[in-house]
Parts: sequence; structure tokens; C-alpha cells
Amino acid sequence: CCFCLSALASLVLINPAWGEQSDVLVYGATPSGIAAAVSAAKSGARVTLVEPTDRIGGLVTSGLSNTDFRSLESLTGFFRDFADRVLADYQHRYGAASAQAVASFQGTHGEPSVNLRILQQMLAEQSRITVVTQSTVVSVIATDLIRGRQRIVAASFRSTPRAGTVAEAPTTIHAKFYIDASYEGDLMALAHEPFAVGRESRRQYGEPLAGNARGEADGQVQGYNFRLVMTEVAENKLMPVAPTGYDREDFAAILQIFTSGRRTRVFADDRSGIFRAHMPLLPNGKADVNDTPHAPVRLSMPDINDAYPTGDAATRERIVQQHRYYNVGLLYFLQNDAAVPIAIRNDARRWGWCRDEFAESGGIPPKLYIREARRLVGQHVFTGHDTMPAPNDARGRLHRDSIAIGDYVHNCHGTGRSGSRFDGEHDGEFYKHVPPYQIPYGVIVPTKSENLLVPCACSASHFGFGALRLEPIWCSLGQAAGWASSICIAEETPAQSLDIDRLQDLLHADRSATIYVSDVPPTAIEFPTVQWLGTRGAFHGLAAADQPKPTSLGGQYSEAFPGHAVELDKPLDAELAKRWTQLVTEAGADVRGPFHTRRDFVHGIRKRR
Repeated sequence: CCFCLSALASLVLINPAWGEQSDVLVYGATPSGIAAAVSAAKSGARVTLVEPTDRIGGLVTSGLSNTDFRSLESLTGFFRDFADRVLADYQHRYGAASAQAVASFQGTHGEPSVNLRILQQMLAEQSRITVVTQSTVVSVIATDLIRGRQRIVAASFRSTPRAGTVAEAPTTIHAKFYIDASYEGDLMALAHEPFAVGRESRRQYGEPLAGNARGEADGQVQGYNFRLVMTEVAENKLMPVAPTGYDREDFAAILQIFTSGRRTRVFADDRSGIFRAHMPLLPNGKADVNDTPHAPVRLSMPDINDAYPTGDAATRERIVQQHRYYNVGLLYFLQNDAAVPIAIRNDARRWGWCRDEFAESGGIPPKLYIREARRLVGQHVFTGHDTMPAPNDARGRLHRDSIAIGDYVHNCHGTGRSGSRFDGEHDGEFYKHVPPYQIPYGVIVPTKSENLLVPCACSASHFGFGALRLEPIWCSLGQAAGWASSICIAEETPAQSLDIDRLQDLLHADRSATIYVSDVPPTAIEFPTVQWLGTRGAFHGLAAADQPKPTSLGGQYSEAFPGHAVELDKPLDAELAKRWTQLVTEAGADVRGPFHTRRDFVHGIRKRR
């Protein structure tokens, strides 16, 4: 693990009396950044959303359409709103019971072009948001404060020059508050916040799966690859062409896995192929094609990524091009090379790019899937301890300062590779199941800058980050950052000492969960109060630890995690009523009876402020 400051960082100390152009500046129009911008705008703030590329939406609009989560009940807040709109879009265009609406899986499996349109609409609804694209942060301007703190007063951005034009001089944007929602954490690093890159040792945080084979720290980051969107539908299929510089000898060694019989397929929805086409298919016969865990041939290339997180633009572009060459060149070889067995060639040629996706980049997603880059070292470092089950309880560890929830696994597609590209295996791969978990506010809070939050490149160990690096969770953290910025501005308070109760109230009102409750959805009238009560520990102890595994819905998806229902219509026994009353009183609220059921108790809670 490398704790460091960016060698390219530029921090300038100036007089804080400079003017402001925005209340909140959000860097990175990832889904997390869009959630942050929308939430801040809802509070009345003027928001500038700056994106370094020409396409908003991050990976959700660049190929990652099979969203990573476990149960639908875990989706709340901004991401749930987004998914509901995607579903409504399919229902409006094709019919409520159409194949497209069903294939969207409640709106979580939208086509990239649909996801893009919906996110654009969500931004357009907020008149206080100004979107700036193709602008990369190059410096951060801050004032020194006491106690090792600083306040950011401006950031400078350089526009990406168009072909045949000269790069413009950097533009400086002044704001009251800053949110770094980039996958890479570039603005955070330019502000000289401490960050980590790579794997910690097993000893540092006491995580059994941390570090390399000897449990030692290193600089390896999780593997990247393109999330290819492909189709078998003939009228929409565009056959791949050889990438620039293509040399068949770079791929010829793959023939051995077919001649040896170790692989008989190219595309599969399990580990029997090379290109993993997620099932069920996306609407309109498309597939999100991904890396195949534990396979002998992988799309991810973890052994070439380590220089990316802190690399300059040229270094990053070189790594992106290496991935593009390998991912596209491998498929082209399997589809066209005469040495490939005809049955394998035919299987490969069943699939092609989609004519109606990524036309500007030849059918290939424009963005590489950056699973992990820099990680802030903030107020709270999220580790494997944060997802451990509470003692003798179905639920995970209680975080009363929670701002988001997660329902997935700790996972890593590998950080290195032993052997050749076509005869070896990934190192550092893990997948560990845990119950749904809460995420503390401190994971987005830096230690130095009083007006900065970091929801994407957030504070976590390498192992802990494997449970946070999912778009629904990043959206929830971005949503929290947006509302938190409004509190900090209104109350003139540093992010480090924000009123967490106030933030949680705003999140609950905005239908974002801070604790996993499987049977009280965001649409329920009881949702805000149930979330408030549960985040104070009321639902811990309701179910024993020995719960059955959740019922699978296929692939990574399942029904709600057992033992996490509140059962509002269940009679409220005296012992539980006493415990809940004590929690409510300690939180500075009152509860008025009579109450015969748990629902009665929830409706009887009255907050004093």
C-alpha cells in the first residue's frame, strides 16, 4: 500500500476573498457525480458539474449495464429513481408487459444509450446545474487554516483541444464547496489529501484476505477491462474490425486452449467461455460482456494497470489503448483467423458490436472500466471489519453515522497475473459474501480540506473498497455528498464536523436508505421514520445469525436477504417496546402510544426538532 501525494499536484495558497462562480463544484459526471449535483441543486445550490470526457454517466453509459447489486430491496435514493425512470421509458415506448420492459430488470439493466438519455434528463430538470464537459482538473487553489486544515477556494481546468485546434488556457472556477466524484480521485489528490494505491498488508487493518500471497503490501490495483456491449441480432450487428497495429502473433498462443480441449466456446454466461455475456440479456437482444472470473483467459489485464491511478494523461491513455487493443484484437482473432478451429470461429462470429451503441467510437465503449484507482485516506477507512456480522445477529455491524447501504460481496477480479496471457491465472482474486452493510459518513470525508467530499475514490482499504466500488453505492455516496455540501454551506461548518443527524434526515426524506430494511420500500410512508429508527440500532437483534442463504434470482441477483425485515404489522411485545422507547428517548425524540404493533410505534414517533 502506498500512501502518497500526487507528484503532479499543484496546490496554491491565496487570499480567501476571491469571488465565487458556483456554490458547489462537482468533478466527474459519473453516476455518483450526477447524484451529488442533483442533490445539491435540490437544496437550492448553484452547481457546476465538470466532466473530463465528452460523455456523462461514467460506466453506466459506457457498457456496464448489468448493475452490480444483490437484491432489488437494496436500491434506494438516486439510483432507485434512475432505475424507475429507465423502466418507465421502456414501458412507455414498448408497453408495460413488453419484452424490453421485462429485460430491463426493474430498470437496472438499461441499454447504455437509454441510460445516457435518462441521466441527461435528470440533469436537465435541475436548472441550477451547469454541465461542462471535456475539461480536466489541473490544479487546486486553497487557503491554509489552523490545525492542519485547509479550505479550497478554486480549481483550474484545461479543456481537451479538438482536432486541429490549440489547447486553451486553463479556466478557474471558484466555489464554496467541492465534491470529487471522479473514479480516479484526481481533484482530491491535487488538494494534497492523503490517499492509498494498491494493497495493504494483512497486518495493517487485520484483514485475512489483504496483501499478496505472503500477506505483504504492494502497489497492485484491481484489473480493468472494457464492458463490451454486443448483440446477435443480425440487423443491429456490426462486426469488429482489426484494431490499429493488429498483429495476429500477439494472439496466436490462445489456440492451445482449444486444441487441448480446455475451452470449446468463446461466449458463455458462465466460466466455460472467454467473453462472459451476462444473462439474462439486456433489452433488444444486447449483452453486457465482461471479464470471466477464474477463467484461464481473461478480458481484464491487472498486470498492466498499476501506473494508471497516479499516471499523467499520456500514461493513462497508453494503458487504455493496451486494453482496447487486447480486448478487440482477441475477439477479431477468434472471429477471423484461419488457424482458429471453424467451430470456435463460428461461435465467436455469432456476436458483434451494436450499430446503435457507441457509434462515435465504432461500437466500442469509450471508457475503460476503472475498478479501482486512488483511495482517499479519510476520517473512516472502510475495511472488512465494517461488513462483519454483528455478534449473534443476522445484521452486519451497526454504524449510527451511516449515510448509505450496500448489498453485495467483497470482490476483486485480480491484481496481477502469473504465467502468460493465455496460459496462467490472475493473482489476488477474491469473492467474500457478507450480509447487507452500512457505510459511515467518514468514508467520504478527507482529513485536511474542510469543504471537500470524495464519494467515488472514497476512504477504504483495498479489500474494503471491493464492497464499495459499485455504481448503486457510489450513487448513494454521491447523493449524501450533495446534501452534505448544502448543510456545510448553510451552516458554515466544516465537512469534518457536520451534523450527521441533519444529513440523515435529508437522505431519508430523499428516499435514500442508511440501513437495509427489506420490507419497507422507499415509497412507503413509514420509510423515513423506519430508516431513522433502524439506524439507531432498533432492528439489530430482531433476527438470529443463522439465517438461510437468500433465494437466487439467477447470476449475482437474489431475493431479499433473510432476517432483515421489520414486519411492521407484527405485535409489539413489551420488551421490544421498552428497548425501542429507550432508543427514541436517547435520540432526543418522543413516542406516543398506544401501540399494539410495530407500525403503531413507528407512527407514534415525534421528533423534537
